[in-house]
Amino acid sequence: MSAPIRKLDSLTVVVPGLNEEENLAFLYAELIRVLGNQEWKLDILFVDDGSTDGTLRVCRELNVRDSRFQYVSLSRNFGHQIALTAGLDLSCGRAVVTMDADLQDPPEVVLEMIKLWEQGVDVAYGQRRTHQNIPFFKRFTAQIFYRLLRFMSDVPIPMDTGDFRLIDRRVMDQLKTMREQGRFIRGMVSWIGFEQRPVLYDRPGRHQGNTKYPLFRQIRLAWAGISAFSSWPLRMATMTGILFSLMAFVMVIYYIARKIYFDDFTKGWASIMVAIFAVGGVQMFFIGIVGEYLAKTFEELKGRPLYIVRETSGSLLPQSSSTGKVTH
Repeated sequence: MSAPIRKLDSLTVVVPGLNEEENLAFLYAELIRVLGNQEWKLDILFVDDGSTDGTLRVCRELNVRDSRFQYVSLSRNFGHQIALTAGLDLSCGRAVVTMDADLQDPPEVVLEMIKLWEQGVDVAYGQRRTHQNIPFFKRFTAQIFYRLLRFMSDVPIPMDTGDFRLIDRRVMDQLKTMREQGRFIRGMVSWIGFEQRPVLYDRPGRHQGNTKYPLFRQIRLAWAGISAFSSWPLRMATMTGILFSLMAFVMVIYYIARKIYFDDFTKGWASIMVAIFAVGGVQMFFIGIVGEYLAKTFEELKGRPLYIVRETSGSLLPQSSSTGKVTH
């Protein structure tokens, strides 16, 4: 590897979390152990996404113990992607690392990301090589989703990746201008461009507690990614309509021919009812897809803030900027 072309002077680690009381102290200790004794200035920014356990209490205790640990507590649970956005808005490091609070994103991998950044890479993203203690169904559906998204999207979104990545400040400045409600941050970072490279790693199991991303939330995130970066579902509606029209035309020709040459129709309603239900079901399905896109448009038109801040450590966030439209 060639000599570094830039040197890191400040690093912000953004960690969104929900009910992470069991993991937070251990996460802090691991981040300090791996990243705290380096030559750069380290800030750890935890975003409490409306936790109902003792997460906020632990945040206060860690902040009193070490000023490098900062926190922002949202007024309610806004969801992982919005919480991550709040942390990114408040980050100030020359490079910003985003990771989960459950220690499934090893802090040691951040050092490899920093080496890539020093060589001029603007985004270094963690790409999972193996998974530990992840159910087969969850791994299988994730693989299907990423490959489907890559096929449908006009933006090349890397497969088998999450939100574990290092982002350069100039990419961050562009990302902070993108204020859409339906957020799929890993896709938004890919859309921005610049030089992006993977860092392969083996993903361990969760340190403590249960996942905050059950199947329903995974489906919602998957739909957010597909609808935000692909118009294929709408195109499918058009293509399916054309297909059914062609089928109807062929059936008309077929039945006219049978009537003329054989006149052997068995009168009944079964085939008619099957056709009605089949076509009606397809129509309702695609009307639902169109409705989902309209709902996303409606959410954007409301112009509401992405999040509302309840509490922060020290003077991390000015009161006038607590509506989610944070500027620096």
